[in-house]
Amino acid sequence: MAKRALVLGGGGPVGIGWESGLLAGLAEEGIDLSNGDLICGTSAGSFVGAQLALGRAPGAIVAPYLNEKEPAESVNPPDLTVLVVKMMDAVTGARPVKEVRAEIGAWALSTPTISEDEFIERFAPSLNGEADGQWPKRPFVCTAVDTADGSFLVWDKSSGVGLARAVASSCAVPGVYPPITINGRRYMDGGMRSSTSADVAKDCDRVVVIAVMSGRGAPTLAEAFRRKLDTELQALKDIGRQVELIVPDANSADAFGPNLMDARRRSGAAKAGFQQGRSIAAHIGAFWSEV
Repeated sequence: MAKRALVLGGGGPVGIGWESGLLAGLAEEGIDLSNGDLICGTSAGSFVGAQLALGRAPGAIVAPYLNEKEPAESVNPPDLTVLVVKMMDAVTGARPVKEVRAEIGAWALSTPTISEDEFIERFAPSLNGEADGQWPKRPFVCTAVDTADGSFLVWDKSSGVGLARAVASSCAVPGVYPPITINGRRYMDGGMRSSTSADVAKDCDRVVVIAVMSGRGAPTLAEAFRRKLDTELQALKDIGRQVELIVPDANSADAFGPNLMDARRRSGAAKAGFQQGRSIAAHIGAFWSEV
């Protein structure tokens, strides 16, 4: 029987809201993308994907975001200008990518943020309750990048790292959150290598890729990431894999705003994702269930 994979890309708090809503909308129409052979998450997608793999219903994952209210005192989202400039070199290939990622890692290590423990604690309640909680029985992997040398890592249940700690490392946006210590090394957001890392699913025959593509805040970077995604998807197709790509529709893109780290936009993104999920359910269901 053909193996199926779900790939969930990065996209900050806004991406978490949208992906959760999209999956809940699909589930509302009877399409469950968590029942495949692999769930692969990068950054925001690692948090959503880990919950799916643990057996949480999509509706339960998105529920906190659908009715989320903006804080009484609005908190401005982090300024990503420096990170965007650094990422352009890595994504465009202007210089050796591992070298650039190592430079981003050094910058991430030198930037003041909240503590590692405090950051991991944000994920733990939704992921088995503790930093070093057990991995789900369903096959799940998430991505990260070593701050020291820019190398790419894929964490799974055999990696010897707790689930919440691994997910936190995948979500550790440089300059915003702290790189996470695992086995004596520090790891940062897997999105520094790719916003999706769809090629991780190369051993599966049918792959659904959910990519949080937004060019409102940094259109040049978004275009570079899109070209990288296209390369990953073509690589999968070249070895005979069937691929279905889901990106935000116009309504979802409008809900995102210019900064995917702006948590104030999460609720609107969740609602837009829910509607989009319902609208594409028949098409995605036919692809997912194809024999």
